Amino acid sequence: MNPVSLPASWRSVLPHLDEPLPPDQSPESPAVGDDGVSVNLPFALVRQSSQNREFWDIPAEVLDAYRSFRPTPLWRARRFEDAVGARVPIYVKYEGGNISGSHKLNTALAQAHYYAKAGVKELVTGTGAGQWGTALAAACTMFGLRCRVFMVGTSLRKKPYRGTLMRALGATVHASPSELTDVAARSGGGVNSLALAIGEAVEYAGRTEGAAFCIGSGETYSILHQSVIGLEAIDQLAELEATVDSVVGCVGAGSNFGGIALPFFADAATTGAECPQLVAAESSTTPKLTRGVYAYDKTDATGVSPMEAMYTIGSSYPIPDSHSAGLRFHGAAKVISAMRHRDQVTAQAVGQVEALQAGQAFTRSEMVLPAPESGHALAVAARLATDGGSARGVVACVSGHGYLDLSAYQQLLDGELTTEPPEERALVSAMDRLRPVPGLATAGSSHV
Repeated sequence: MNPVSLPASWRSVLPHLDEPLPPDQSPESPAVGDDGVSVNLPFALVRQSSQNREFWDIPAEVLDAYRSFRPTPLWRARRFEDAVGARVPIYVKYEGGNISGSHKLNTALAQAHYYAKAGVKELVTGTGAGQWGTALAAACTMFGLRCRVFMVGTSLRKKPYRGTLMRALGATVHASPSELTDVAARSGGGVNSLALAIGEAVEYAGRTEGAAFCIGSGETYSILHQSVIGLEAIDQLAELEATVDSVVGCVGAGSNFGGIALPFFADAATTGAECPQLVAAESSTTPKLTRGVYAYDKTDATGVSPMEAMYTIGSSYPIPDSHSAGLRFHGAAKVISAMRHRDQVTAQAVGQVEALQAGQAFTRSEMVLPAPESGHALAVAARLATDGGSARGVVACVSGHGYLDLSAYQQLLDGELTTEPPEERALVSAMDRLRPVPGLATAGSSHV
C-alpha cells in the first residue's frame, strides 16, 4: 500500500459543473412530498446532494470504520500490461479488500451513520449482484440497525453465497420478485431487474414503521461518499510520480465510476491542469450511456420516487440476463448523466465475455480475482492502453473481488459464456415513452 493518508473529507464535483443539475420532476405516485424528498431521508444527505459545497468532513465514526480497510492499494499492473500488450502504463485501484468485497462499503457506512442519527431502526434496500446488500448489512450491524435486502432473483440463484454472507451479517434477504409487495405482483413474476428489486424495497420501507429505504449508487450523496477512492488515487499516483490521461470505472448507476473519476475532474478545475479523459465502462446489455437517451425516468419500478434526468434505456426495458448484475440498472446517476451530456465524460460498452476474459487475464497476471463488473473497467483500460486511446497512462478502479462470482468464470472456462445483445425493438420502444430533458443548450441529447 502506498504511504498516503486517509482523506478527512469527501469532495463534491457540484461546484465545478457549468450548470446546475436539471431539477427532479414530480413522481408518478404522490407517495412523496411536493419537494420530491422522502421524509425518511436524513437532512445531512439532502444537503450533500444539493449544496454547492466542495469539501464535506467525514464524521469521526465513519472515519474510524474506514480505517479498517482504507487507504486501499494502488499499483502499476505491469504483468497485466504485458498480458494485454499495453503501450502505456496501467494503474489499478483495488476496492475489494473489505467484508463486502467492493467499494460499496464506502457509502454504506456513511449512510448507516446518518440514518441511525436520524432515529431510523431498519434500512431496506434492493441489490443486483449483492455487493451493495452485503455492504449495507455490514454497515447496519456496525451502527446497530436492522437490515432487509431485496436481491435480484436470478442473481441470488447464481450467487447464493452472497445471500449467505448477508444473512451472516444479520440481514433478512428476499429474492426479487418476492411475494411481499404489490409492485412484484404487478410485474407478473417475469421481471428480474434491479429497478424491480429497488421498487420492492421502496414499497416495503414505505409501509413499515421505523424503516427507511436506502440506495447505494445513483444518488449524488452516494457518489460524494465514494470520492475517497479518487482522492486517494490522486495522492497515490503523485507518490509514484505517475501521470495518467485516462481514468476508468465501471458503471451500473455510477458510484464506482464517480468515485474514481470525479475527484480528477474537481482537481483539474481547481488547479487549471488538463483533466484526464473520464471513461465509463458499462455493460453492452444495459447501454444507457452509449445508446440511451437523456430523459426523465423512474429510478425504481414503483414510480414513487422523483423522476430524474438521466441517460437511460427506459425503466420498462427487459434487461438481458448477465453475470454483471451490478451493472444491470437502466439509467445512470443524474450527475454522471449531466456530465455525459456535456461531453465531460465518455463511455464504452463491453460484453460480458470480453469483461470476463479481461478479468481472467488480470487474475493470471496480477493474482487478484476481479468481479465481473470490474472486468468491464479492465477491458476498457486494456483498449485504451493498446489502441492509442491513451498516450500517457490509464488508471482503472477494480471495484471488487470475484470470489463469489466463480460460476461466471466457470462458464468462461467451459466455453459456455455468451453475451446477449439488447433487443433493438424493445430498446427503442422503452425509450420512446420518455420525456426528454428540456432546454439544455448542448449538442444533442442522445448518444445513440
